[in-house]
Amino acid sequence: MPKDRAPTRIQKKNRAAILEAALEVFSTHGFRGATVDQIASAAGLSKPNLLYYYRSKDAIYAALLERLLDTWLDPMRAIDPDGDPLSELLGYIHRKLEMSRDYPRESRLFANEIIRGAPHIYDVLSTDLKALVDETSALIRRWMAEGHIAEVNPYHLIFSIWSLTQHYADFDVQIRAVLVEDDADPYPDAKIYLDQVFTRLLTR
Repeated sequence: MPKDRAPTRIQKKNRAAILEAALEVFSTHGFRGATVDQIASAAGLSKPNLLYYYRSKDAIYAALLERLLDTWLDPMRAIDPDGDPLSELLGYIHRKLEMSRDYPRESRLFANEIIRGAPHIYDVLSTDLKALVDETSALIRRWMAEGHIAEVNPYHLIFSIWSLTQHYADFDVQIRAVLVEDDADPYPDAKIYLDQVFTRLLTR
């Protein structure tokens, strides 16, 4: 899309419609299985109209991932270095679990990108994400050194939080198939369980 002037209201609306449609198509079919025609149809636009805004499937995918990464990093950025360490870490876990509940398609899109070797976002993972994880790990080490929480490897603690929270989005069908007799939202019990696991792990 030309960038020499600010987009109009219609242009903003169409770009938003394209990204919303692309999120559904990519999270359902993966990058390889998705097509521009599918995205255009889901967005209610013609293919030429869509290509006015994004020149290719790769460009749409890159725009989605860029938006997603900002959202994905926000829960970690919200950890308060001056807060109670256990409360801050449990709060981070709660925010990650809420993201799995509220943004399952985004989680699956991110997981698919990682499984493919992160061809579109590896540079961001090895720079922006790494810097934030390094900073958070240093904070966790400080809390441990001050005796606030038990000694654990901070990086693997973060990886465990990611895996145990994002599982509820990425494997939603499996979870609901197993819990079908309960016919209940799995998230309240998941929050209680994760609180128990990490409180026991981190309490001295």
